[in-house]
Order: sequence, then structure tokens, then C-alpha cells
Amino acid sequence: MSNSPAQQALRQVRTEVQQQTRILQNLIPPTVSYTTEGSVLVIGPEDLARLAADKLSSMAGCVILANEAITSQDEAHLERVMAAAENVETYYNKLLSVKGFLGQFQVAVEHNGTAAELSMVALRKAHFDLILDLSREPIIQLEMLPPGYFYVGQDPTKLAQALEELPQMVGQFDKPRYVKINADICAHYRNGVNGCNRCLNFCPADAIKSVEQQIEVDPYLCHGAGSCSNACPTGALTYDLPTPQALHSYLNKLISRFLEKSGTAPVILFHDAAQGAALITDQLPGDVLPVELEEITVAGMDHWLAALAWGARQVLVLNTAATAPSLTQMLQGELALTNTLLQEIGQPARISLIGETELSELWPILDSSMAWPLTVPATFATDSKRAILFAALDYLNEQAAQAKHRLPLSNVPFGQVQVKADGCTLCMSCVATCPTLALQDGGDQPALYFVEQDCVQCGLCEASCPEKVISLQPTINLDQAARQQRQILKEEAPFECIRCGAPFATQSMVHRMLEMVGTHSAFSTHIDRLKMCGDCRVKDMFEEILNDPEKQLR
Repeated sequence: MSNSPAQQALRQVRTEVQQQTRILQNLIPPTVSYTTEGSVLVIGPEDLARLAADKLSSMAGCVILANEAITSQDEAHLERVMAAAENVETYYNKLLSVKGFLGQFQVAVEHNGTAAELSMVALRKAHFDLILDLSREPIIQLEMLPPGYFYVGQDPTKLAQALEELPQMVGQFDKPRYVKINADICAHYRNGVNGCNRCLNFCPADAIKSVEQQIEVDPYLCHGAGSCSNACPTGALTYDLPTPQALHSYLNKLISRFLEKSGTAPVILFHDAAQGAALITDQLPGDVLPVELEEITVAGMDHWLAALAWGARQVLVLNTAATAPSLTQMLQGELALTNTLLQEIGQPARISLIGETELSELWPILDSSMAWPLTVPATFATDSKRAILFAALDYLNEQAAQAKHRLPLSNVPFGQVQVKADGCTLCMSCVATCPTLALQDGGDQPALYFVEQDCVQCGLCEASCPEKVISLQPTINLDQAARQQRQILKEEAPFECIRCGAPFATQSMVHRMLEMVGTHSAFSTHIDRLKMCGDCRVKDMFEEILNDPEKQLR
């Protein structure tokens, strides 16, 4: 089957389409630079550290921090250790912390009873450039380690590879700045209220922090996993290589051109640029279109659903050992949610996470998807992340069950805002904090409106409501018209000034003021002023002074 004439023809079409279709990239992408002189800190048992340091004599500076007992008492071994790295200083201070990246590692140790930078103590420099860690457990506990930090443990193969790479890590190195932030639509923090923290929960490199209530991505630690932009519900965090629009446009052209030339609905296979790319060969079935990404989490629900809506019959995501466990867990959750949505709208579970074994045995997977109903390709344009996701979902729904029901879910950035109308005074605190304009005021009329499709369930409105009458209901509404409709959450007639008749506040707001401060001594004799607009209130005060100038003195 793999070398049949039909397959050979499909492979030829795939090659032609791939040659004609490219992801549009920034010709001069933003980058960050690392500069190193070659100072290296070797951490671990003293015997292993000395033997390793002995092979790093070409480095600009080498320091040993012995943090574990020697691994062997064999005399011959100890003799080799004593003869190794004779000119390398060894320190036995208690290690307090390690942070930083290539060219900028700060290593704090206990020194003379206080914390000190080991690089200053040992080299009179502000930092180490590189770290070779031979400890039993890595000093830096991250799934994606910072550039310049080599953890080898006590694995001879990894050690040999690190000793070969370390001398090459001297000079200046550039790396892409993978992620952009649009703080204007970020739902993390507004008006003193904490909201969305999704991106903070999914970075395997710990490159994302909340600094003074704003999300910041450290480009020197970022590996370009894309999990943050994938998790961001508003699009405030966007991947830049490629941009979301560029990747969507590429998928659209790739699928449509393959369909036009072959008449066969293709299968999209997302894979990473490292280990996954090495597994892709020309013998891949001809109707499978591989799409290379920096990491497989760069593509998310919007890309998967859009690919299906544009005519792909199936989406596969190739997971390898190189994918961080937290990213795999995230993908499994996203795939489960997406397939649940597909099943709710009468579609097969068209998206699968596969491993290396499944990649080598793709035919059963492809044969089963060949029996699925074909999708007439959609024509919607590539827009924002959220707009594309719903456009694709709605189109696939139209092609199948045309479902109109609501699907209650938990921990999803979709859903409703519910307001207890009795207690709402239409103060509009919720509107002021809403980053997506899902909540809107009524302009000249006292009203609160809501558009469900725009709600990301960040919780800012709920936390900022002074009356505590707002609650969130995470859910996905499959009724497109109802989801996009502007709903009325609360409206009422305006309160009119008792002097001039001009509307100046809501009925509920004035009544609440009368309840709360109407009995206060400052208002007890002037209760009617609470029922006046600002201009009339001032006029009333001055009239009182003119009529009785000495009243203020009594």
C-alpha cells in the first residue's frame, strides 16, 4: 500500500504543494543576545567535578562547587582525582540558589555566615557564563532548563556530550524572541483586581512572571514552547514565529491546494522542529501533510478546528520524548476538550495525539478516518484566535448535527456572566475591568449588556463587583446566534433630578445612597440633595448660604 501508484501520486502532489506554500515569516525577526567569555562552574561530587574540570582547561575560568560526597573510595580512582584539575579552585560552601541563563548565572552560597555570589568570591566577576551540574538531582528543577545549564548527573554519555559542547559556548549567540504581549487586552490584572493566570500555569521554563501586576515573559529563558499563547484566552500573548495569522494562512493554503490538486482530503500532522522532524521521511503516506512547529503546543484548538473546517479530514499531533510532561498534559486536556466538542456537534473525534509507534504504523489510523464524512471546505478568513475558533466550530456544526444546546464544563475560558438584578446598581465596575468588552454599558441609558462569545471567564468582573452580585458559569454554547447576541443583564429607568428633571444616575444607585448615607448628620437636613444632579446640588447649597449667610457659623 505504501508504494502503490496512488500513494506515489499523492506524495508527488504533496511535494508540489509544499514547494508552493511557505509560512510567511518576519524577514528580520526580533532576537535576544547572549554573551559569554567562557567561565564555567562545575557542581557535584568533588571527585567527578575535578575529573570533569580537568577536561575544561580551555575555558576562560573554571570553578568547582563540591556539594556531594565523593562517589568512590577506590585508590586508583582517588589518585586520578588528586592529579586532575590541580589549578582549579574547589569550594565547599552551602549552595543557596542558582538562577539565570547563558552568560548570566548567579550562584548564591553561604560565605562567612552570609549569602554571597560565588562568582565574586572565586573569580571577581558578577556571574558565571555556564554551569555543568553533576549532582544526583538537578539543581534547577525545570522541565525546560535555561540555556547554558548542562545537567548530566552521573551519566557518562551526557557528560561526554556536554564536555564537547561547553567550549563551543563562548562568544555571542542570538535567539528568537518567541512571544509578544499586548497588555491592553491582558486579563491578568486590572484596577487593582487579579483575574486570569492561565499563562503562569503552563510555562515549563518558568519564563513567565507577574511583575507589578503585569505579565512579563523573560525572552532569555523562553524556549518557544508556545504553551502560554495557547493558554491565553484573549490573545494578549501571541506566538511570533510564526504569528497566529501566518500559521492559519499557511494551513488554509496548504489544505486547499492539496485538495485542488489531488481531490483527497488530507491529514494534518503537527510535529516539533527537533525530534519530531527527524522522524518525518518521504515514506510518510501521501495524504499526510506534515507541519513543523518549534514545539507542538504552538498550535492549539483554533488551528486544529480551522484545519478541519478548511477541508482536512483529521489532525494528528506527534508527541515525542522531547516534549515536556506538562506540555503533554496540556495537550491531552486540549485534545479531550476539542474532541468532546466535535462529538457534541455530530462529528467524529478527528484529533489525535500520537507517539513514535503510531507514526510508524499510521495506516490503521488513516484507514479509519477515510470512512468519516467529508467536510465541504469553509471560506472564512483568518482573524483573531477566538474568532477563528468559533467560526470553525460553528461551520463544522452546520456540516453535521447543527446542535443548539449548551455544554457545561469546568475550567474553560468560555461561558456566561450571571447578575442578580436585585442587587446590581449598574455602577459599571464590571465594565471597567472587562478586557474583551464582553460586558458593555448602555451609553445614555442605564443598562448592562453581555456578549457571551467574547467572555473569557477571567473573573475580573466578579472580583470587582462591589455588590457581589456577579457569578460566572463556564460553558460552551453551541447556538451561534445566541452566543453572539447582545444580552441584557440589567436595565432600568434613570433617576431624574428633582429640580431640573435631567437624568443623572440609576434608580437603584440613588435608592442605595439614600439607604446608606441618608441618615448621616451631613445629609439628615438635606436629604433631597441626594436626589439632585451635581449642578443642582451646588445651586441648592449656594441658595441656602445666600438666604442665611450666618448659618454656616452656627
